[in-house]
Amino acid sequence: MVQRILDSRQEELLAAERQHLSELQVALARFDAEEDDQQTLAEAVSRLDELFLLVVAGEFNAGKSAFINALVGRDLLEEGVTPTTQRIHLLKYGEEPKRETRGGLEVVEEPLELLREINLVDTPGTNAIQREHEAITRRFVPNSDLVLFVTSADRPFTESERAFLEQIREWGKKVVFVLNKIDTVLNPEDVLRIESYVTENAHDLLGTTPAVFPVSARKALEAKRARQEGTDEEADALEAASRFAALEAYVVQTLDEAERVRLKLLNPLGVGEHLAKRYHDVVDGRLELLADDVSTLDDIDRQLAVYREDLEREFALRLADVEKVLGEVESRGLEYFDDTVRLGRVFDLLNRDRIKAEYQRRVLADAPQQIENKVQEVIDWLVASELRQWQAVMDHISRRKNEYADRIVGQAGGSFDYDRTRLLESVGGTARRTVADFDHERESSRLADSMQASVAGAALLEVGAVGLGATVAAVASSTAVDVTGIIAATTLAIVGFAIIPARREKAKKELRQKIAELRRELMTALTAPFDAEVDRSLHRIREAIAPYTRFVRAERGKLAEQQETLGALVEELAELRQKIERLD
Repeated sequence: MVQRILDSRQEELLAAERQHLSELQVALARFDAEEDDQQTLAEAVSRLDELFLLVVAGEFNAGKSAFINALVGRDLLEEGVTPTTQRIHLLKYGEEPKRETRGGLEVVEEPLELLREINLVDTPGTNAIQREHEAITRRFVPNSDLVLFVTSADRPFTESERAFLEQIREWGKKVVFVLNKIDTVLNPEDVLRIESYVTENAHDLLGTTPAVFPVSARKALEAKRARQEGTDEEADALEAASRFAALEAYVVQTLDEAERVRLKLLNPLGVGEHLAKRYHDVVDGRLELLADDVSTLDDIDRQLAVYREDLEREFALRLADVEKVLGEVESRGLEYFDDTVRLGRVFDLLNRDRIKAEYQRRVLADAPQQIENKVQEVIDWLVASELRQWQAVMDHISRRKNEYADRIVGQAGGSFDYDRTRLLESVGGTARRTVADFDHERESSRLADSMQASVAGAALLEVGAVGLGATVAAVASSTAVDVTGIIAATTLAIVGFAIIPARREKAKKELRQKIAELRRELMTALTAPFDAEVDRSLHRIREAIAPYTRFVRAERGKLAEQQETLGALVEELAELRQKIERLD
């Protein structure tokens, strides 16, 4: 700290403060905090090596410029009933009077004793700050060591003043109130009433009871002019009426070197505490948000697992329908053999074409078409299930976006909000496009193509049945030949009953074997593409949400580290504040 000789205790606290604030600077940089916040902290740290900074704030026409002129005893700043302070003025000591404009800041140097120890800043009115001045004002307020807030006795504690003070409160600034223009109030009782009003409102707003100095800056400056002109009696009267001496004594005497050192240490500490807590709260909010995101992603995973289980269970039932068709074919076939391959129809069995045609009509019937219909039902059901699952994912993502939009997590700190929103929109957009562009007929055709083996299996049933019909015809005709050939040599009843049952049981056995073979082939042909389609559907959904999933997992780990770092800094800075406030 320039022009200061600190004792060992002060030096120790200063070193600790530099270390903690340096760690906070690193933490904010890693967090990618807002550039303005990083700059504010850097400037606050640098001001540890500068003079005590006293910032004067308040509405225009509250008499801020008049107050500063009275304090320094010179007409340095323009006064008026309109917003005359068009720039922020920085008053500092200089061997020769000098004015220099630096953007929206006007630096005024004067060889005044007060300015050897204190730099003064006059800000534009809280209700008339131009946009280009607002950023500079917000730079000076956080870096002030003390704020003198000037409010007018004829309009004390207005809404714009209240809003400005709320910002000061966030930075933990020490605020002293100057109740100016008491010369416009008719009697002392009214001054006391207004002073009490300001004190109560300031306490409610800031949480502490500030010092309030009722003054007339105009009379105080007139008193100093009178003193310079040698009219001491008039000067005494004006000084008494201005009540300025108490405030001046506070600025010049009460703010002695020890107090200024204490406030100088507390100033950047307050900035650090404010930013550490702010970003710690931001991290907490984001971790809470990501915890909900993780729950949503876990819910989607559980939903996808249930989706697969439901599909497999439903698919098994649909396969049972296909097996039922085959079972019915088998039952009709067995019944047909019992009805056809018997002695009473031995001469009918000689007609192979008739036997085949009757077999196809009575046994095969429309089984191939039934199976193809069942396969198409499986395809339609599977396609519709995938569409419903995409809609469910879209609903989950939409709810997360809407829930997040209703929360205030803070935009501070890097591109977290942008990245998260962009990924949510990307995932939601993919789901929406998938649902909107979902072509049931196209997907059904694609899936049917992938299940050609099963469709071919249905055809196989028909071919197999035809082949089986040929086998039946061959069995039947050979049986008939055997029987008719034997009739000439012996008794038909004895031979017929020996040959026909054996041939009939052989036909039934072959039918059962053929149906079992067809069942295995159909089940395999349907199951393989079903499993592949389910895997493909789940893979598409997981791939769509994968970028967001990776973001959530990575950010949660990173934020957990930042939460620990910032939490420790909040505690360390709070402990340091207690030590500094105990300084004598």
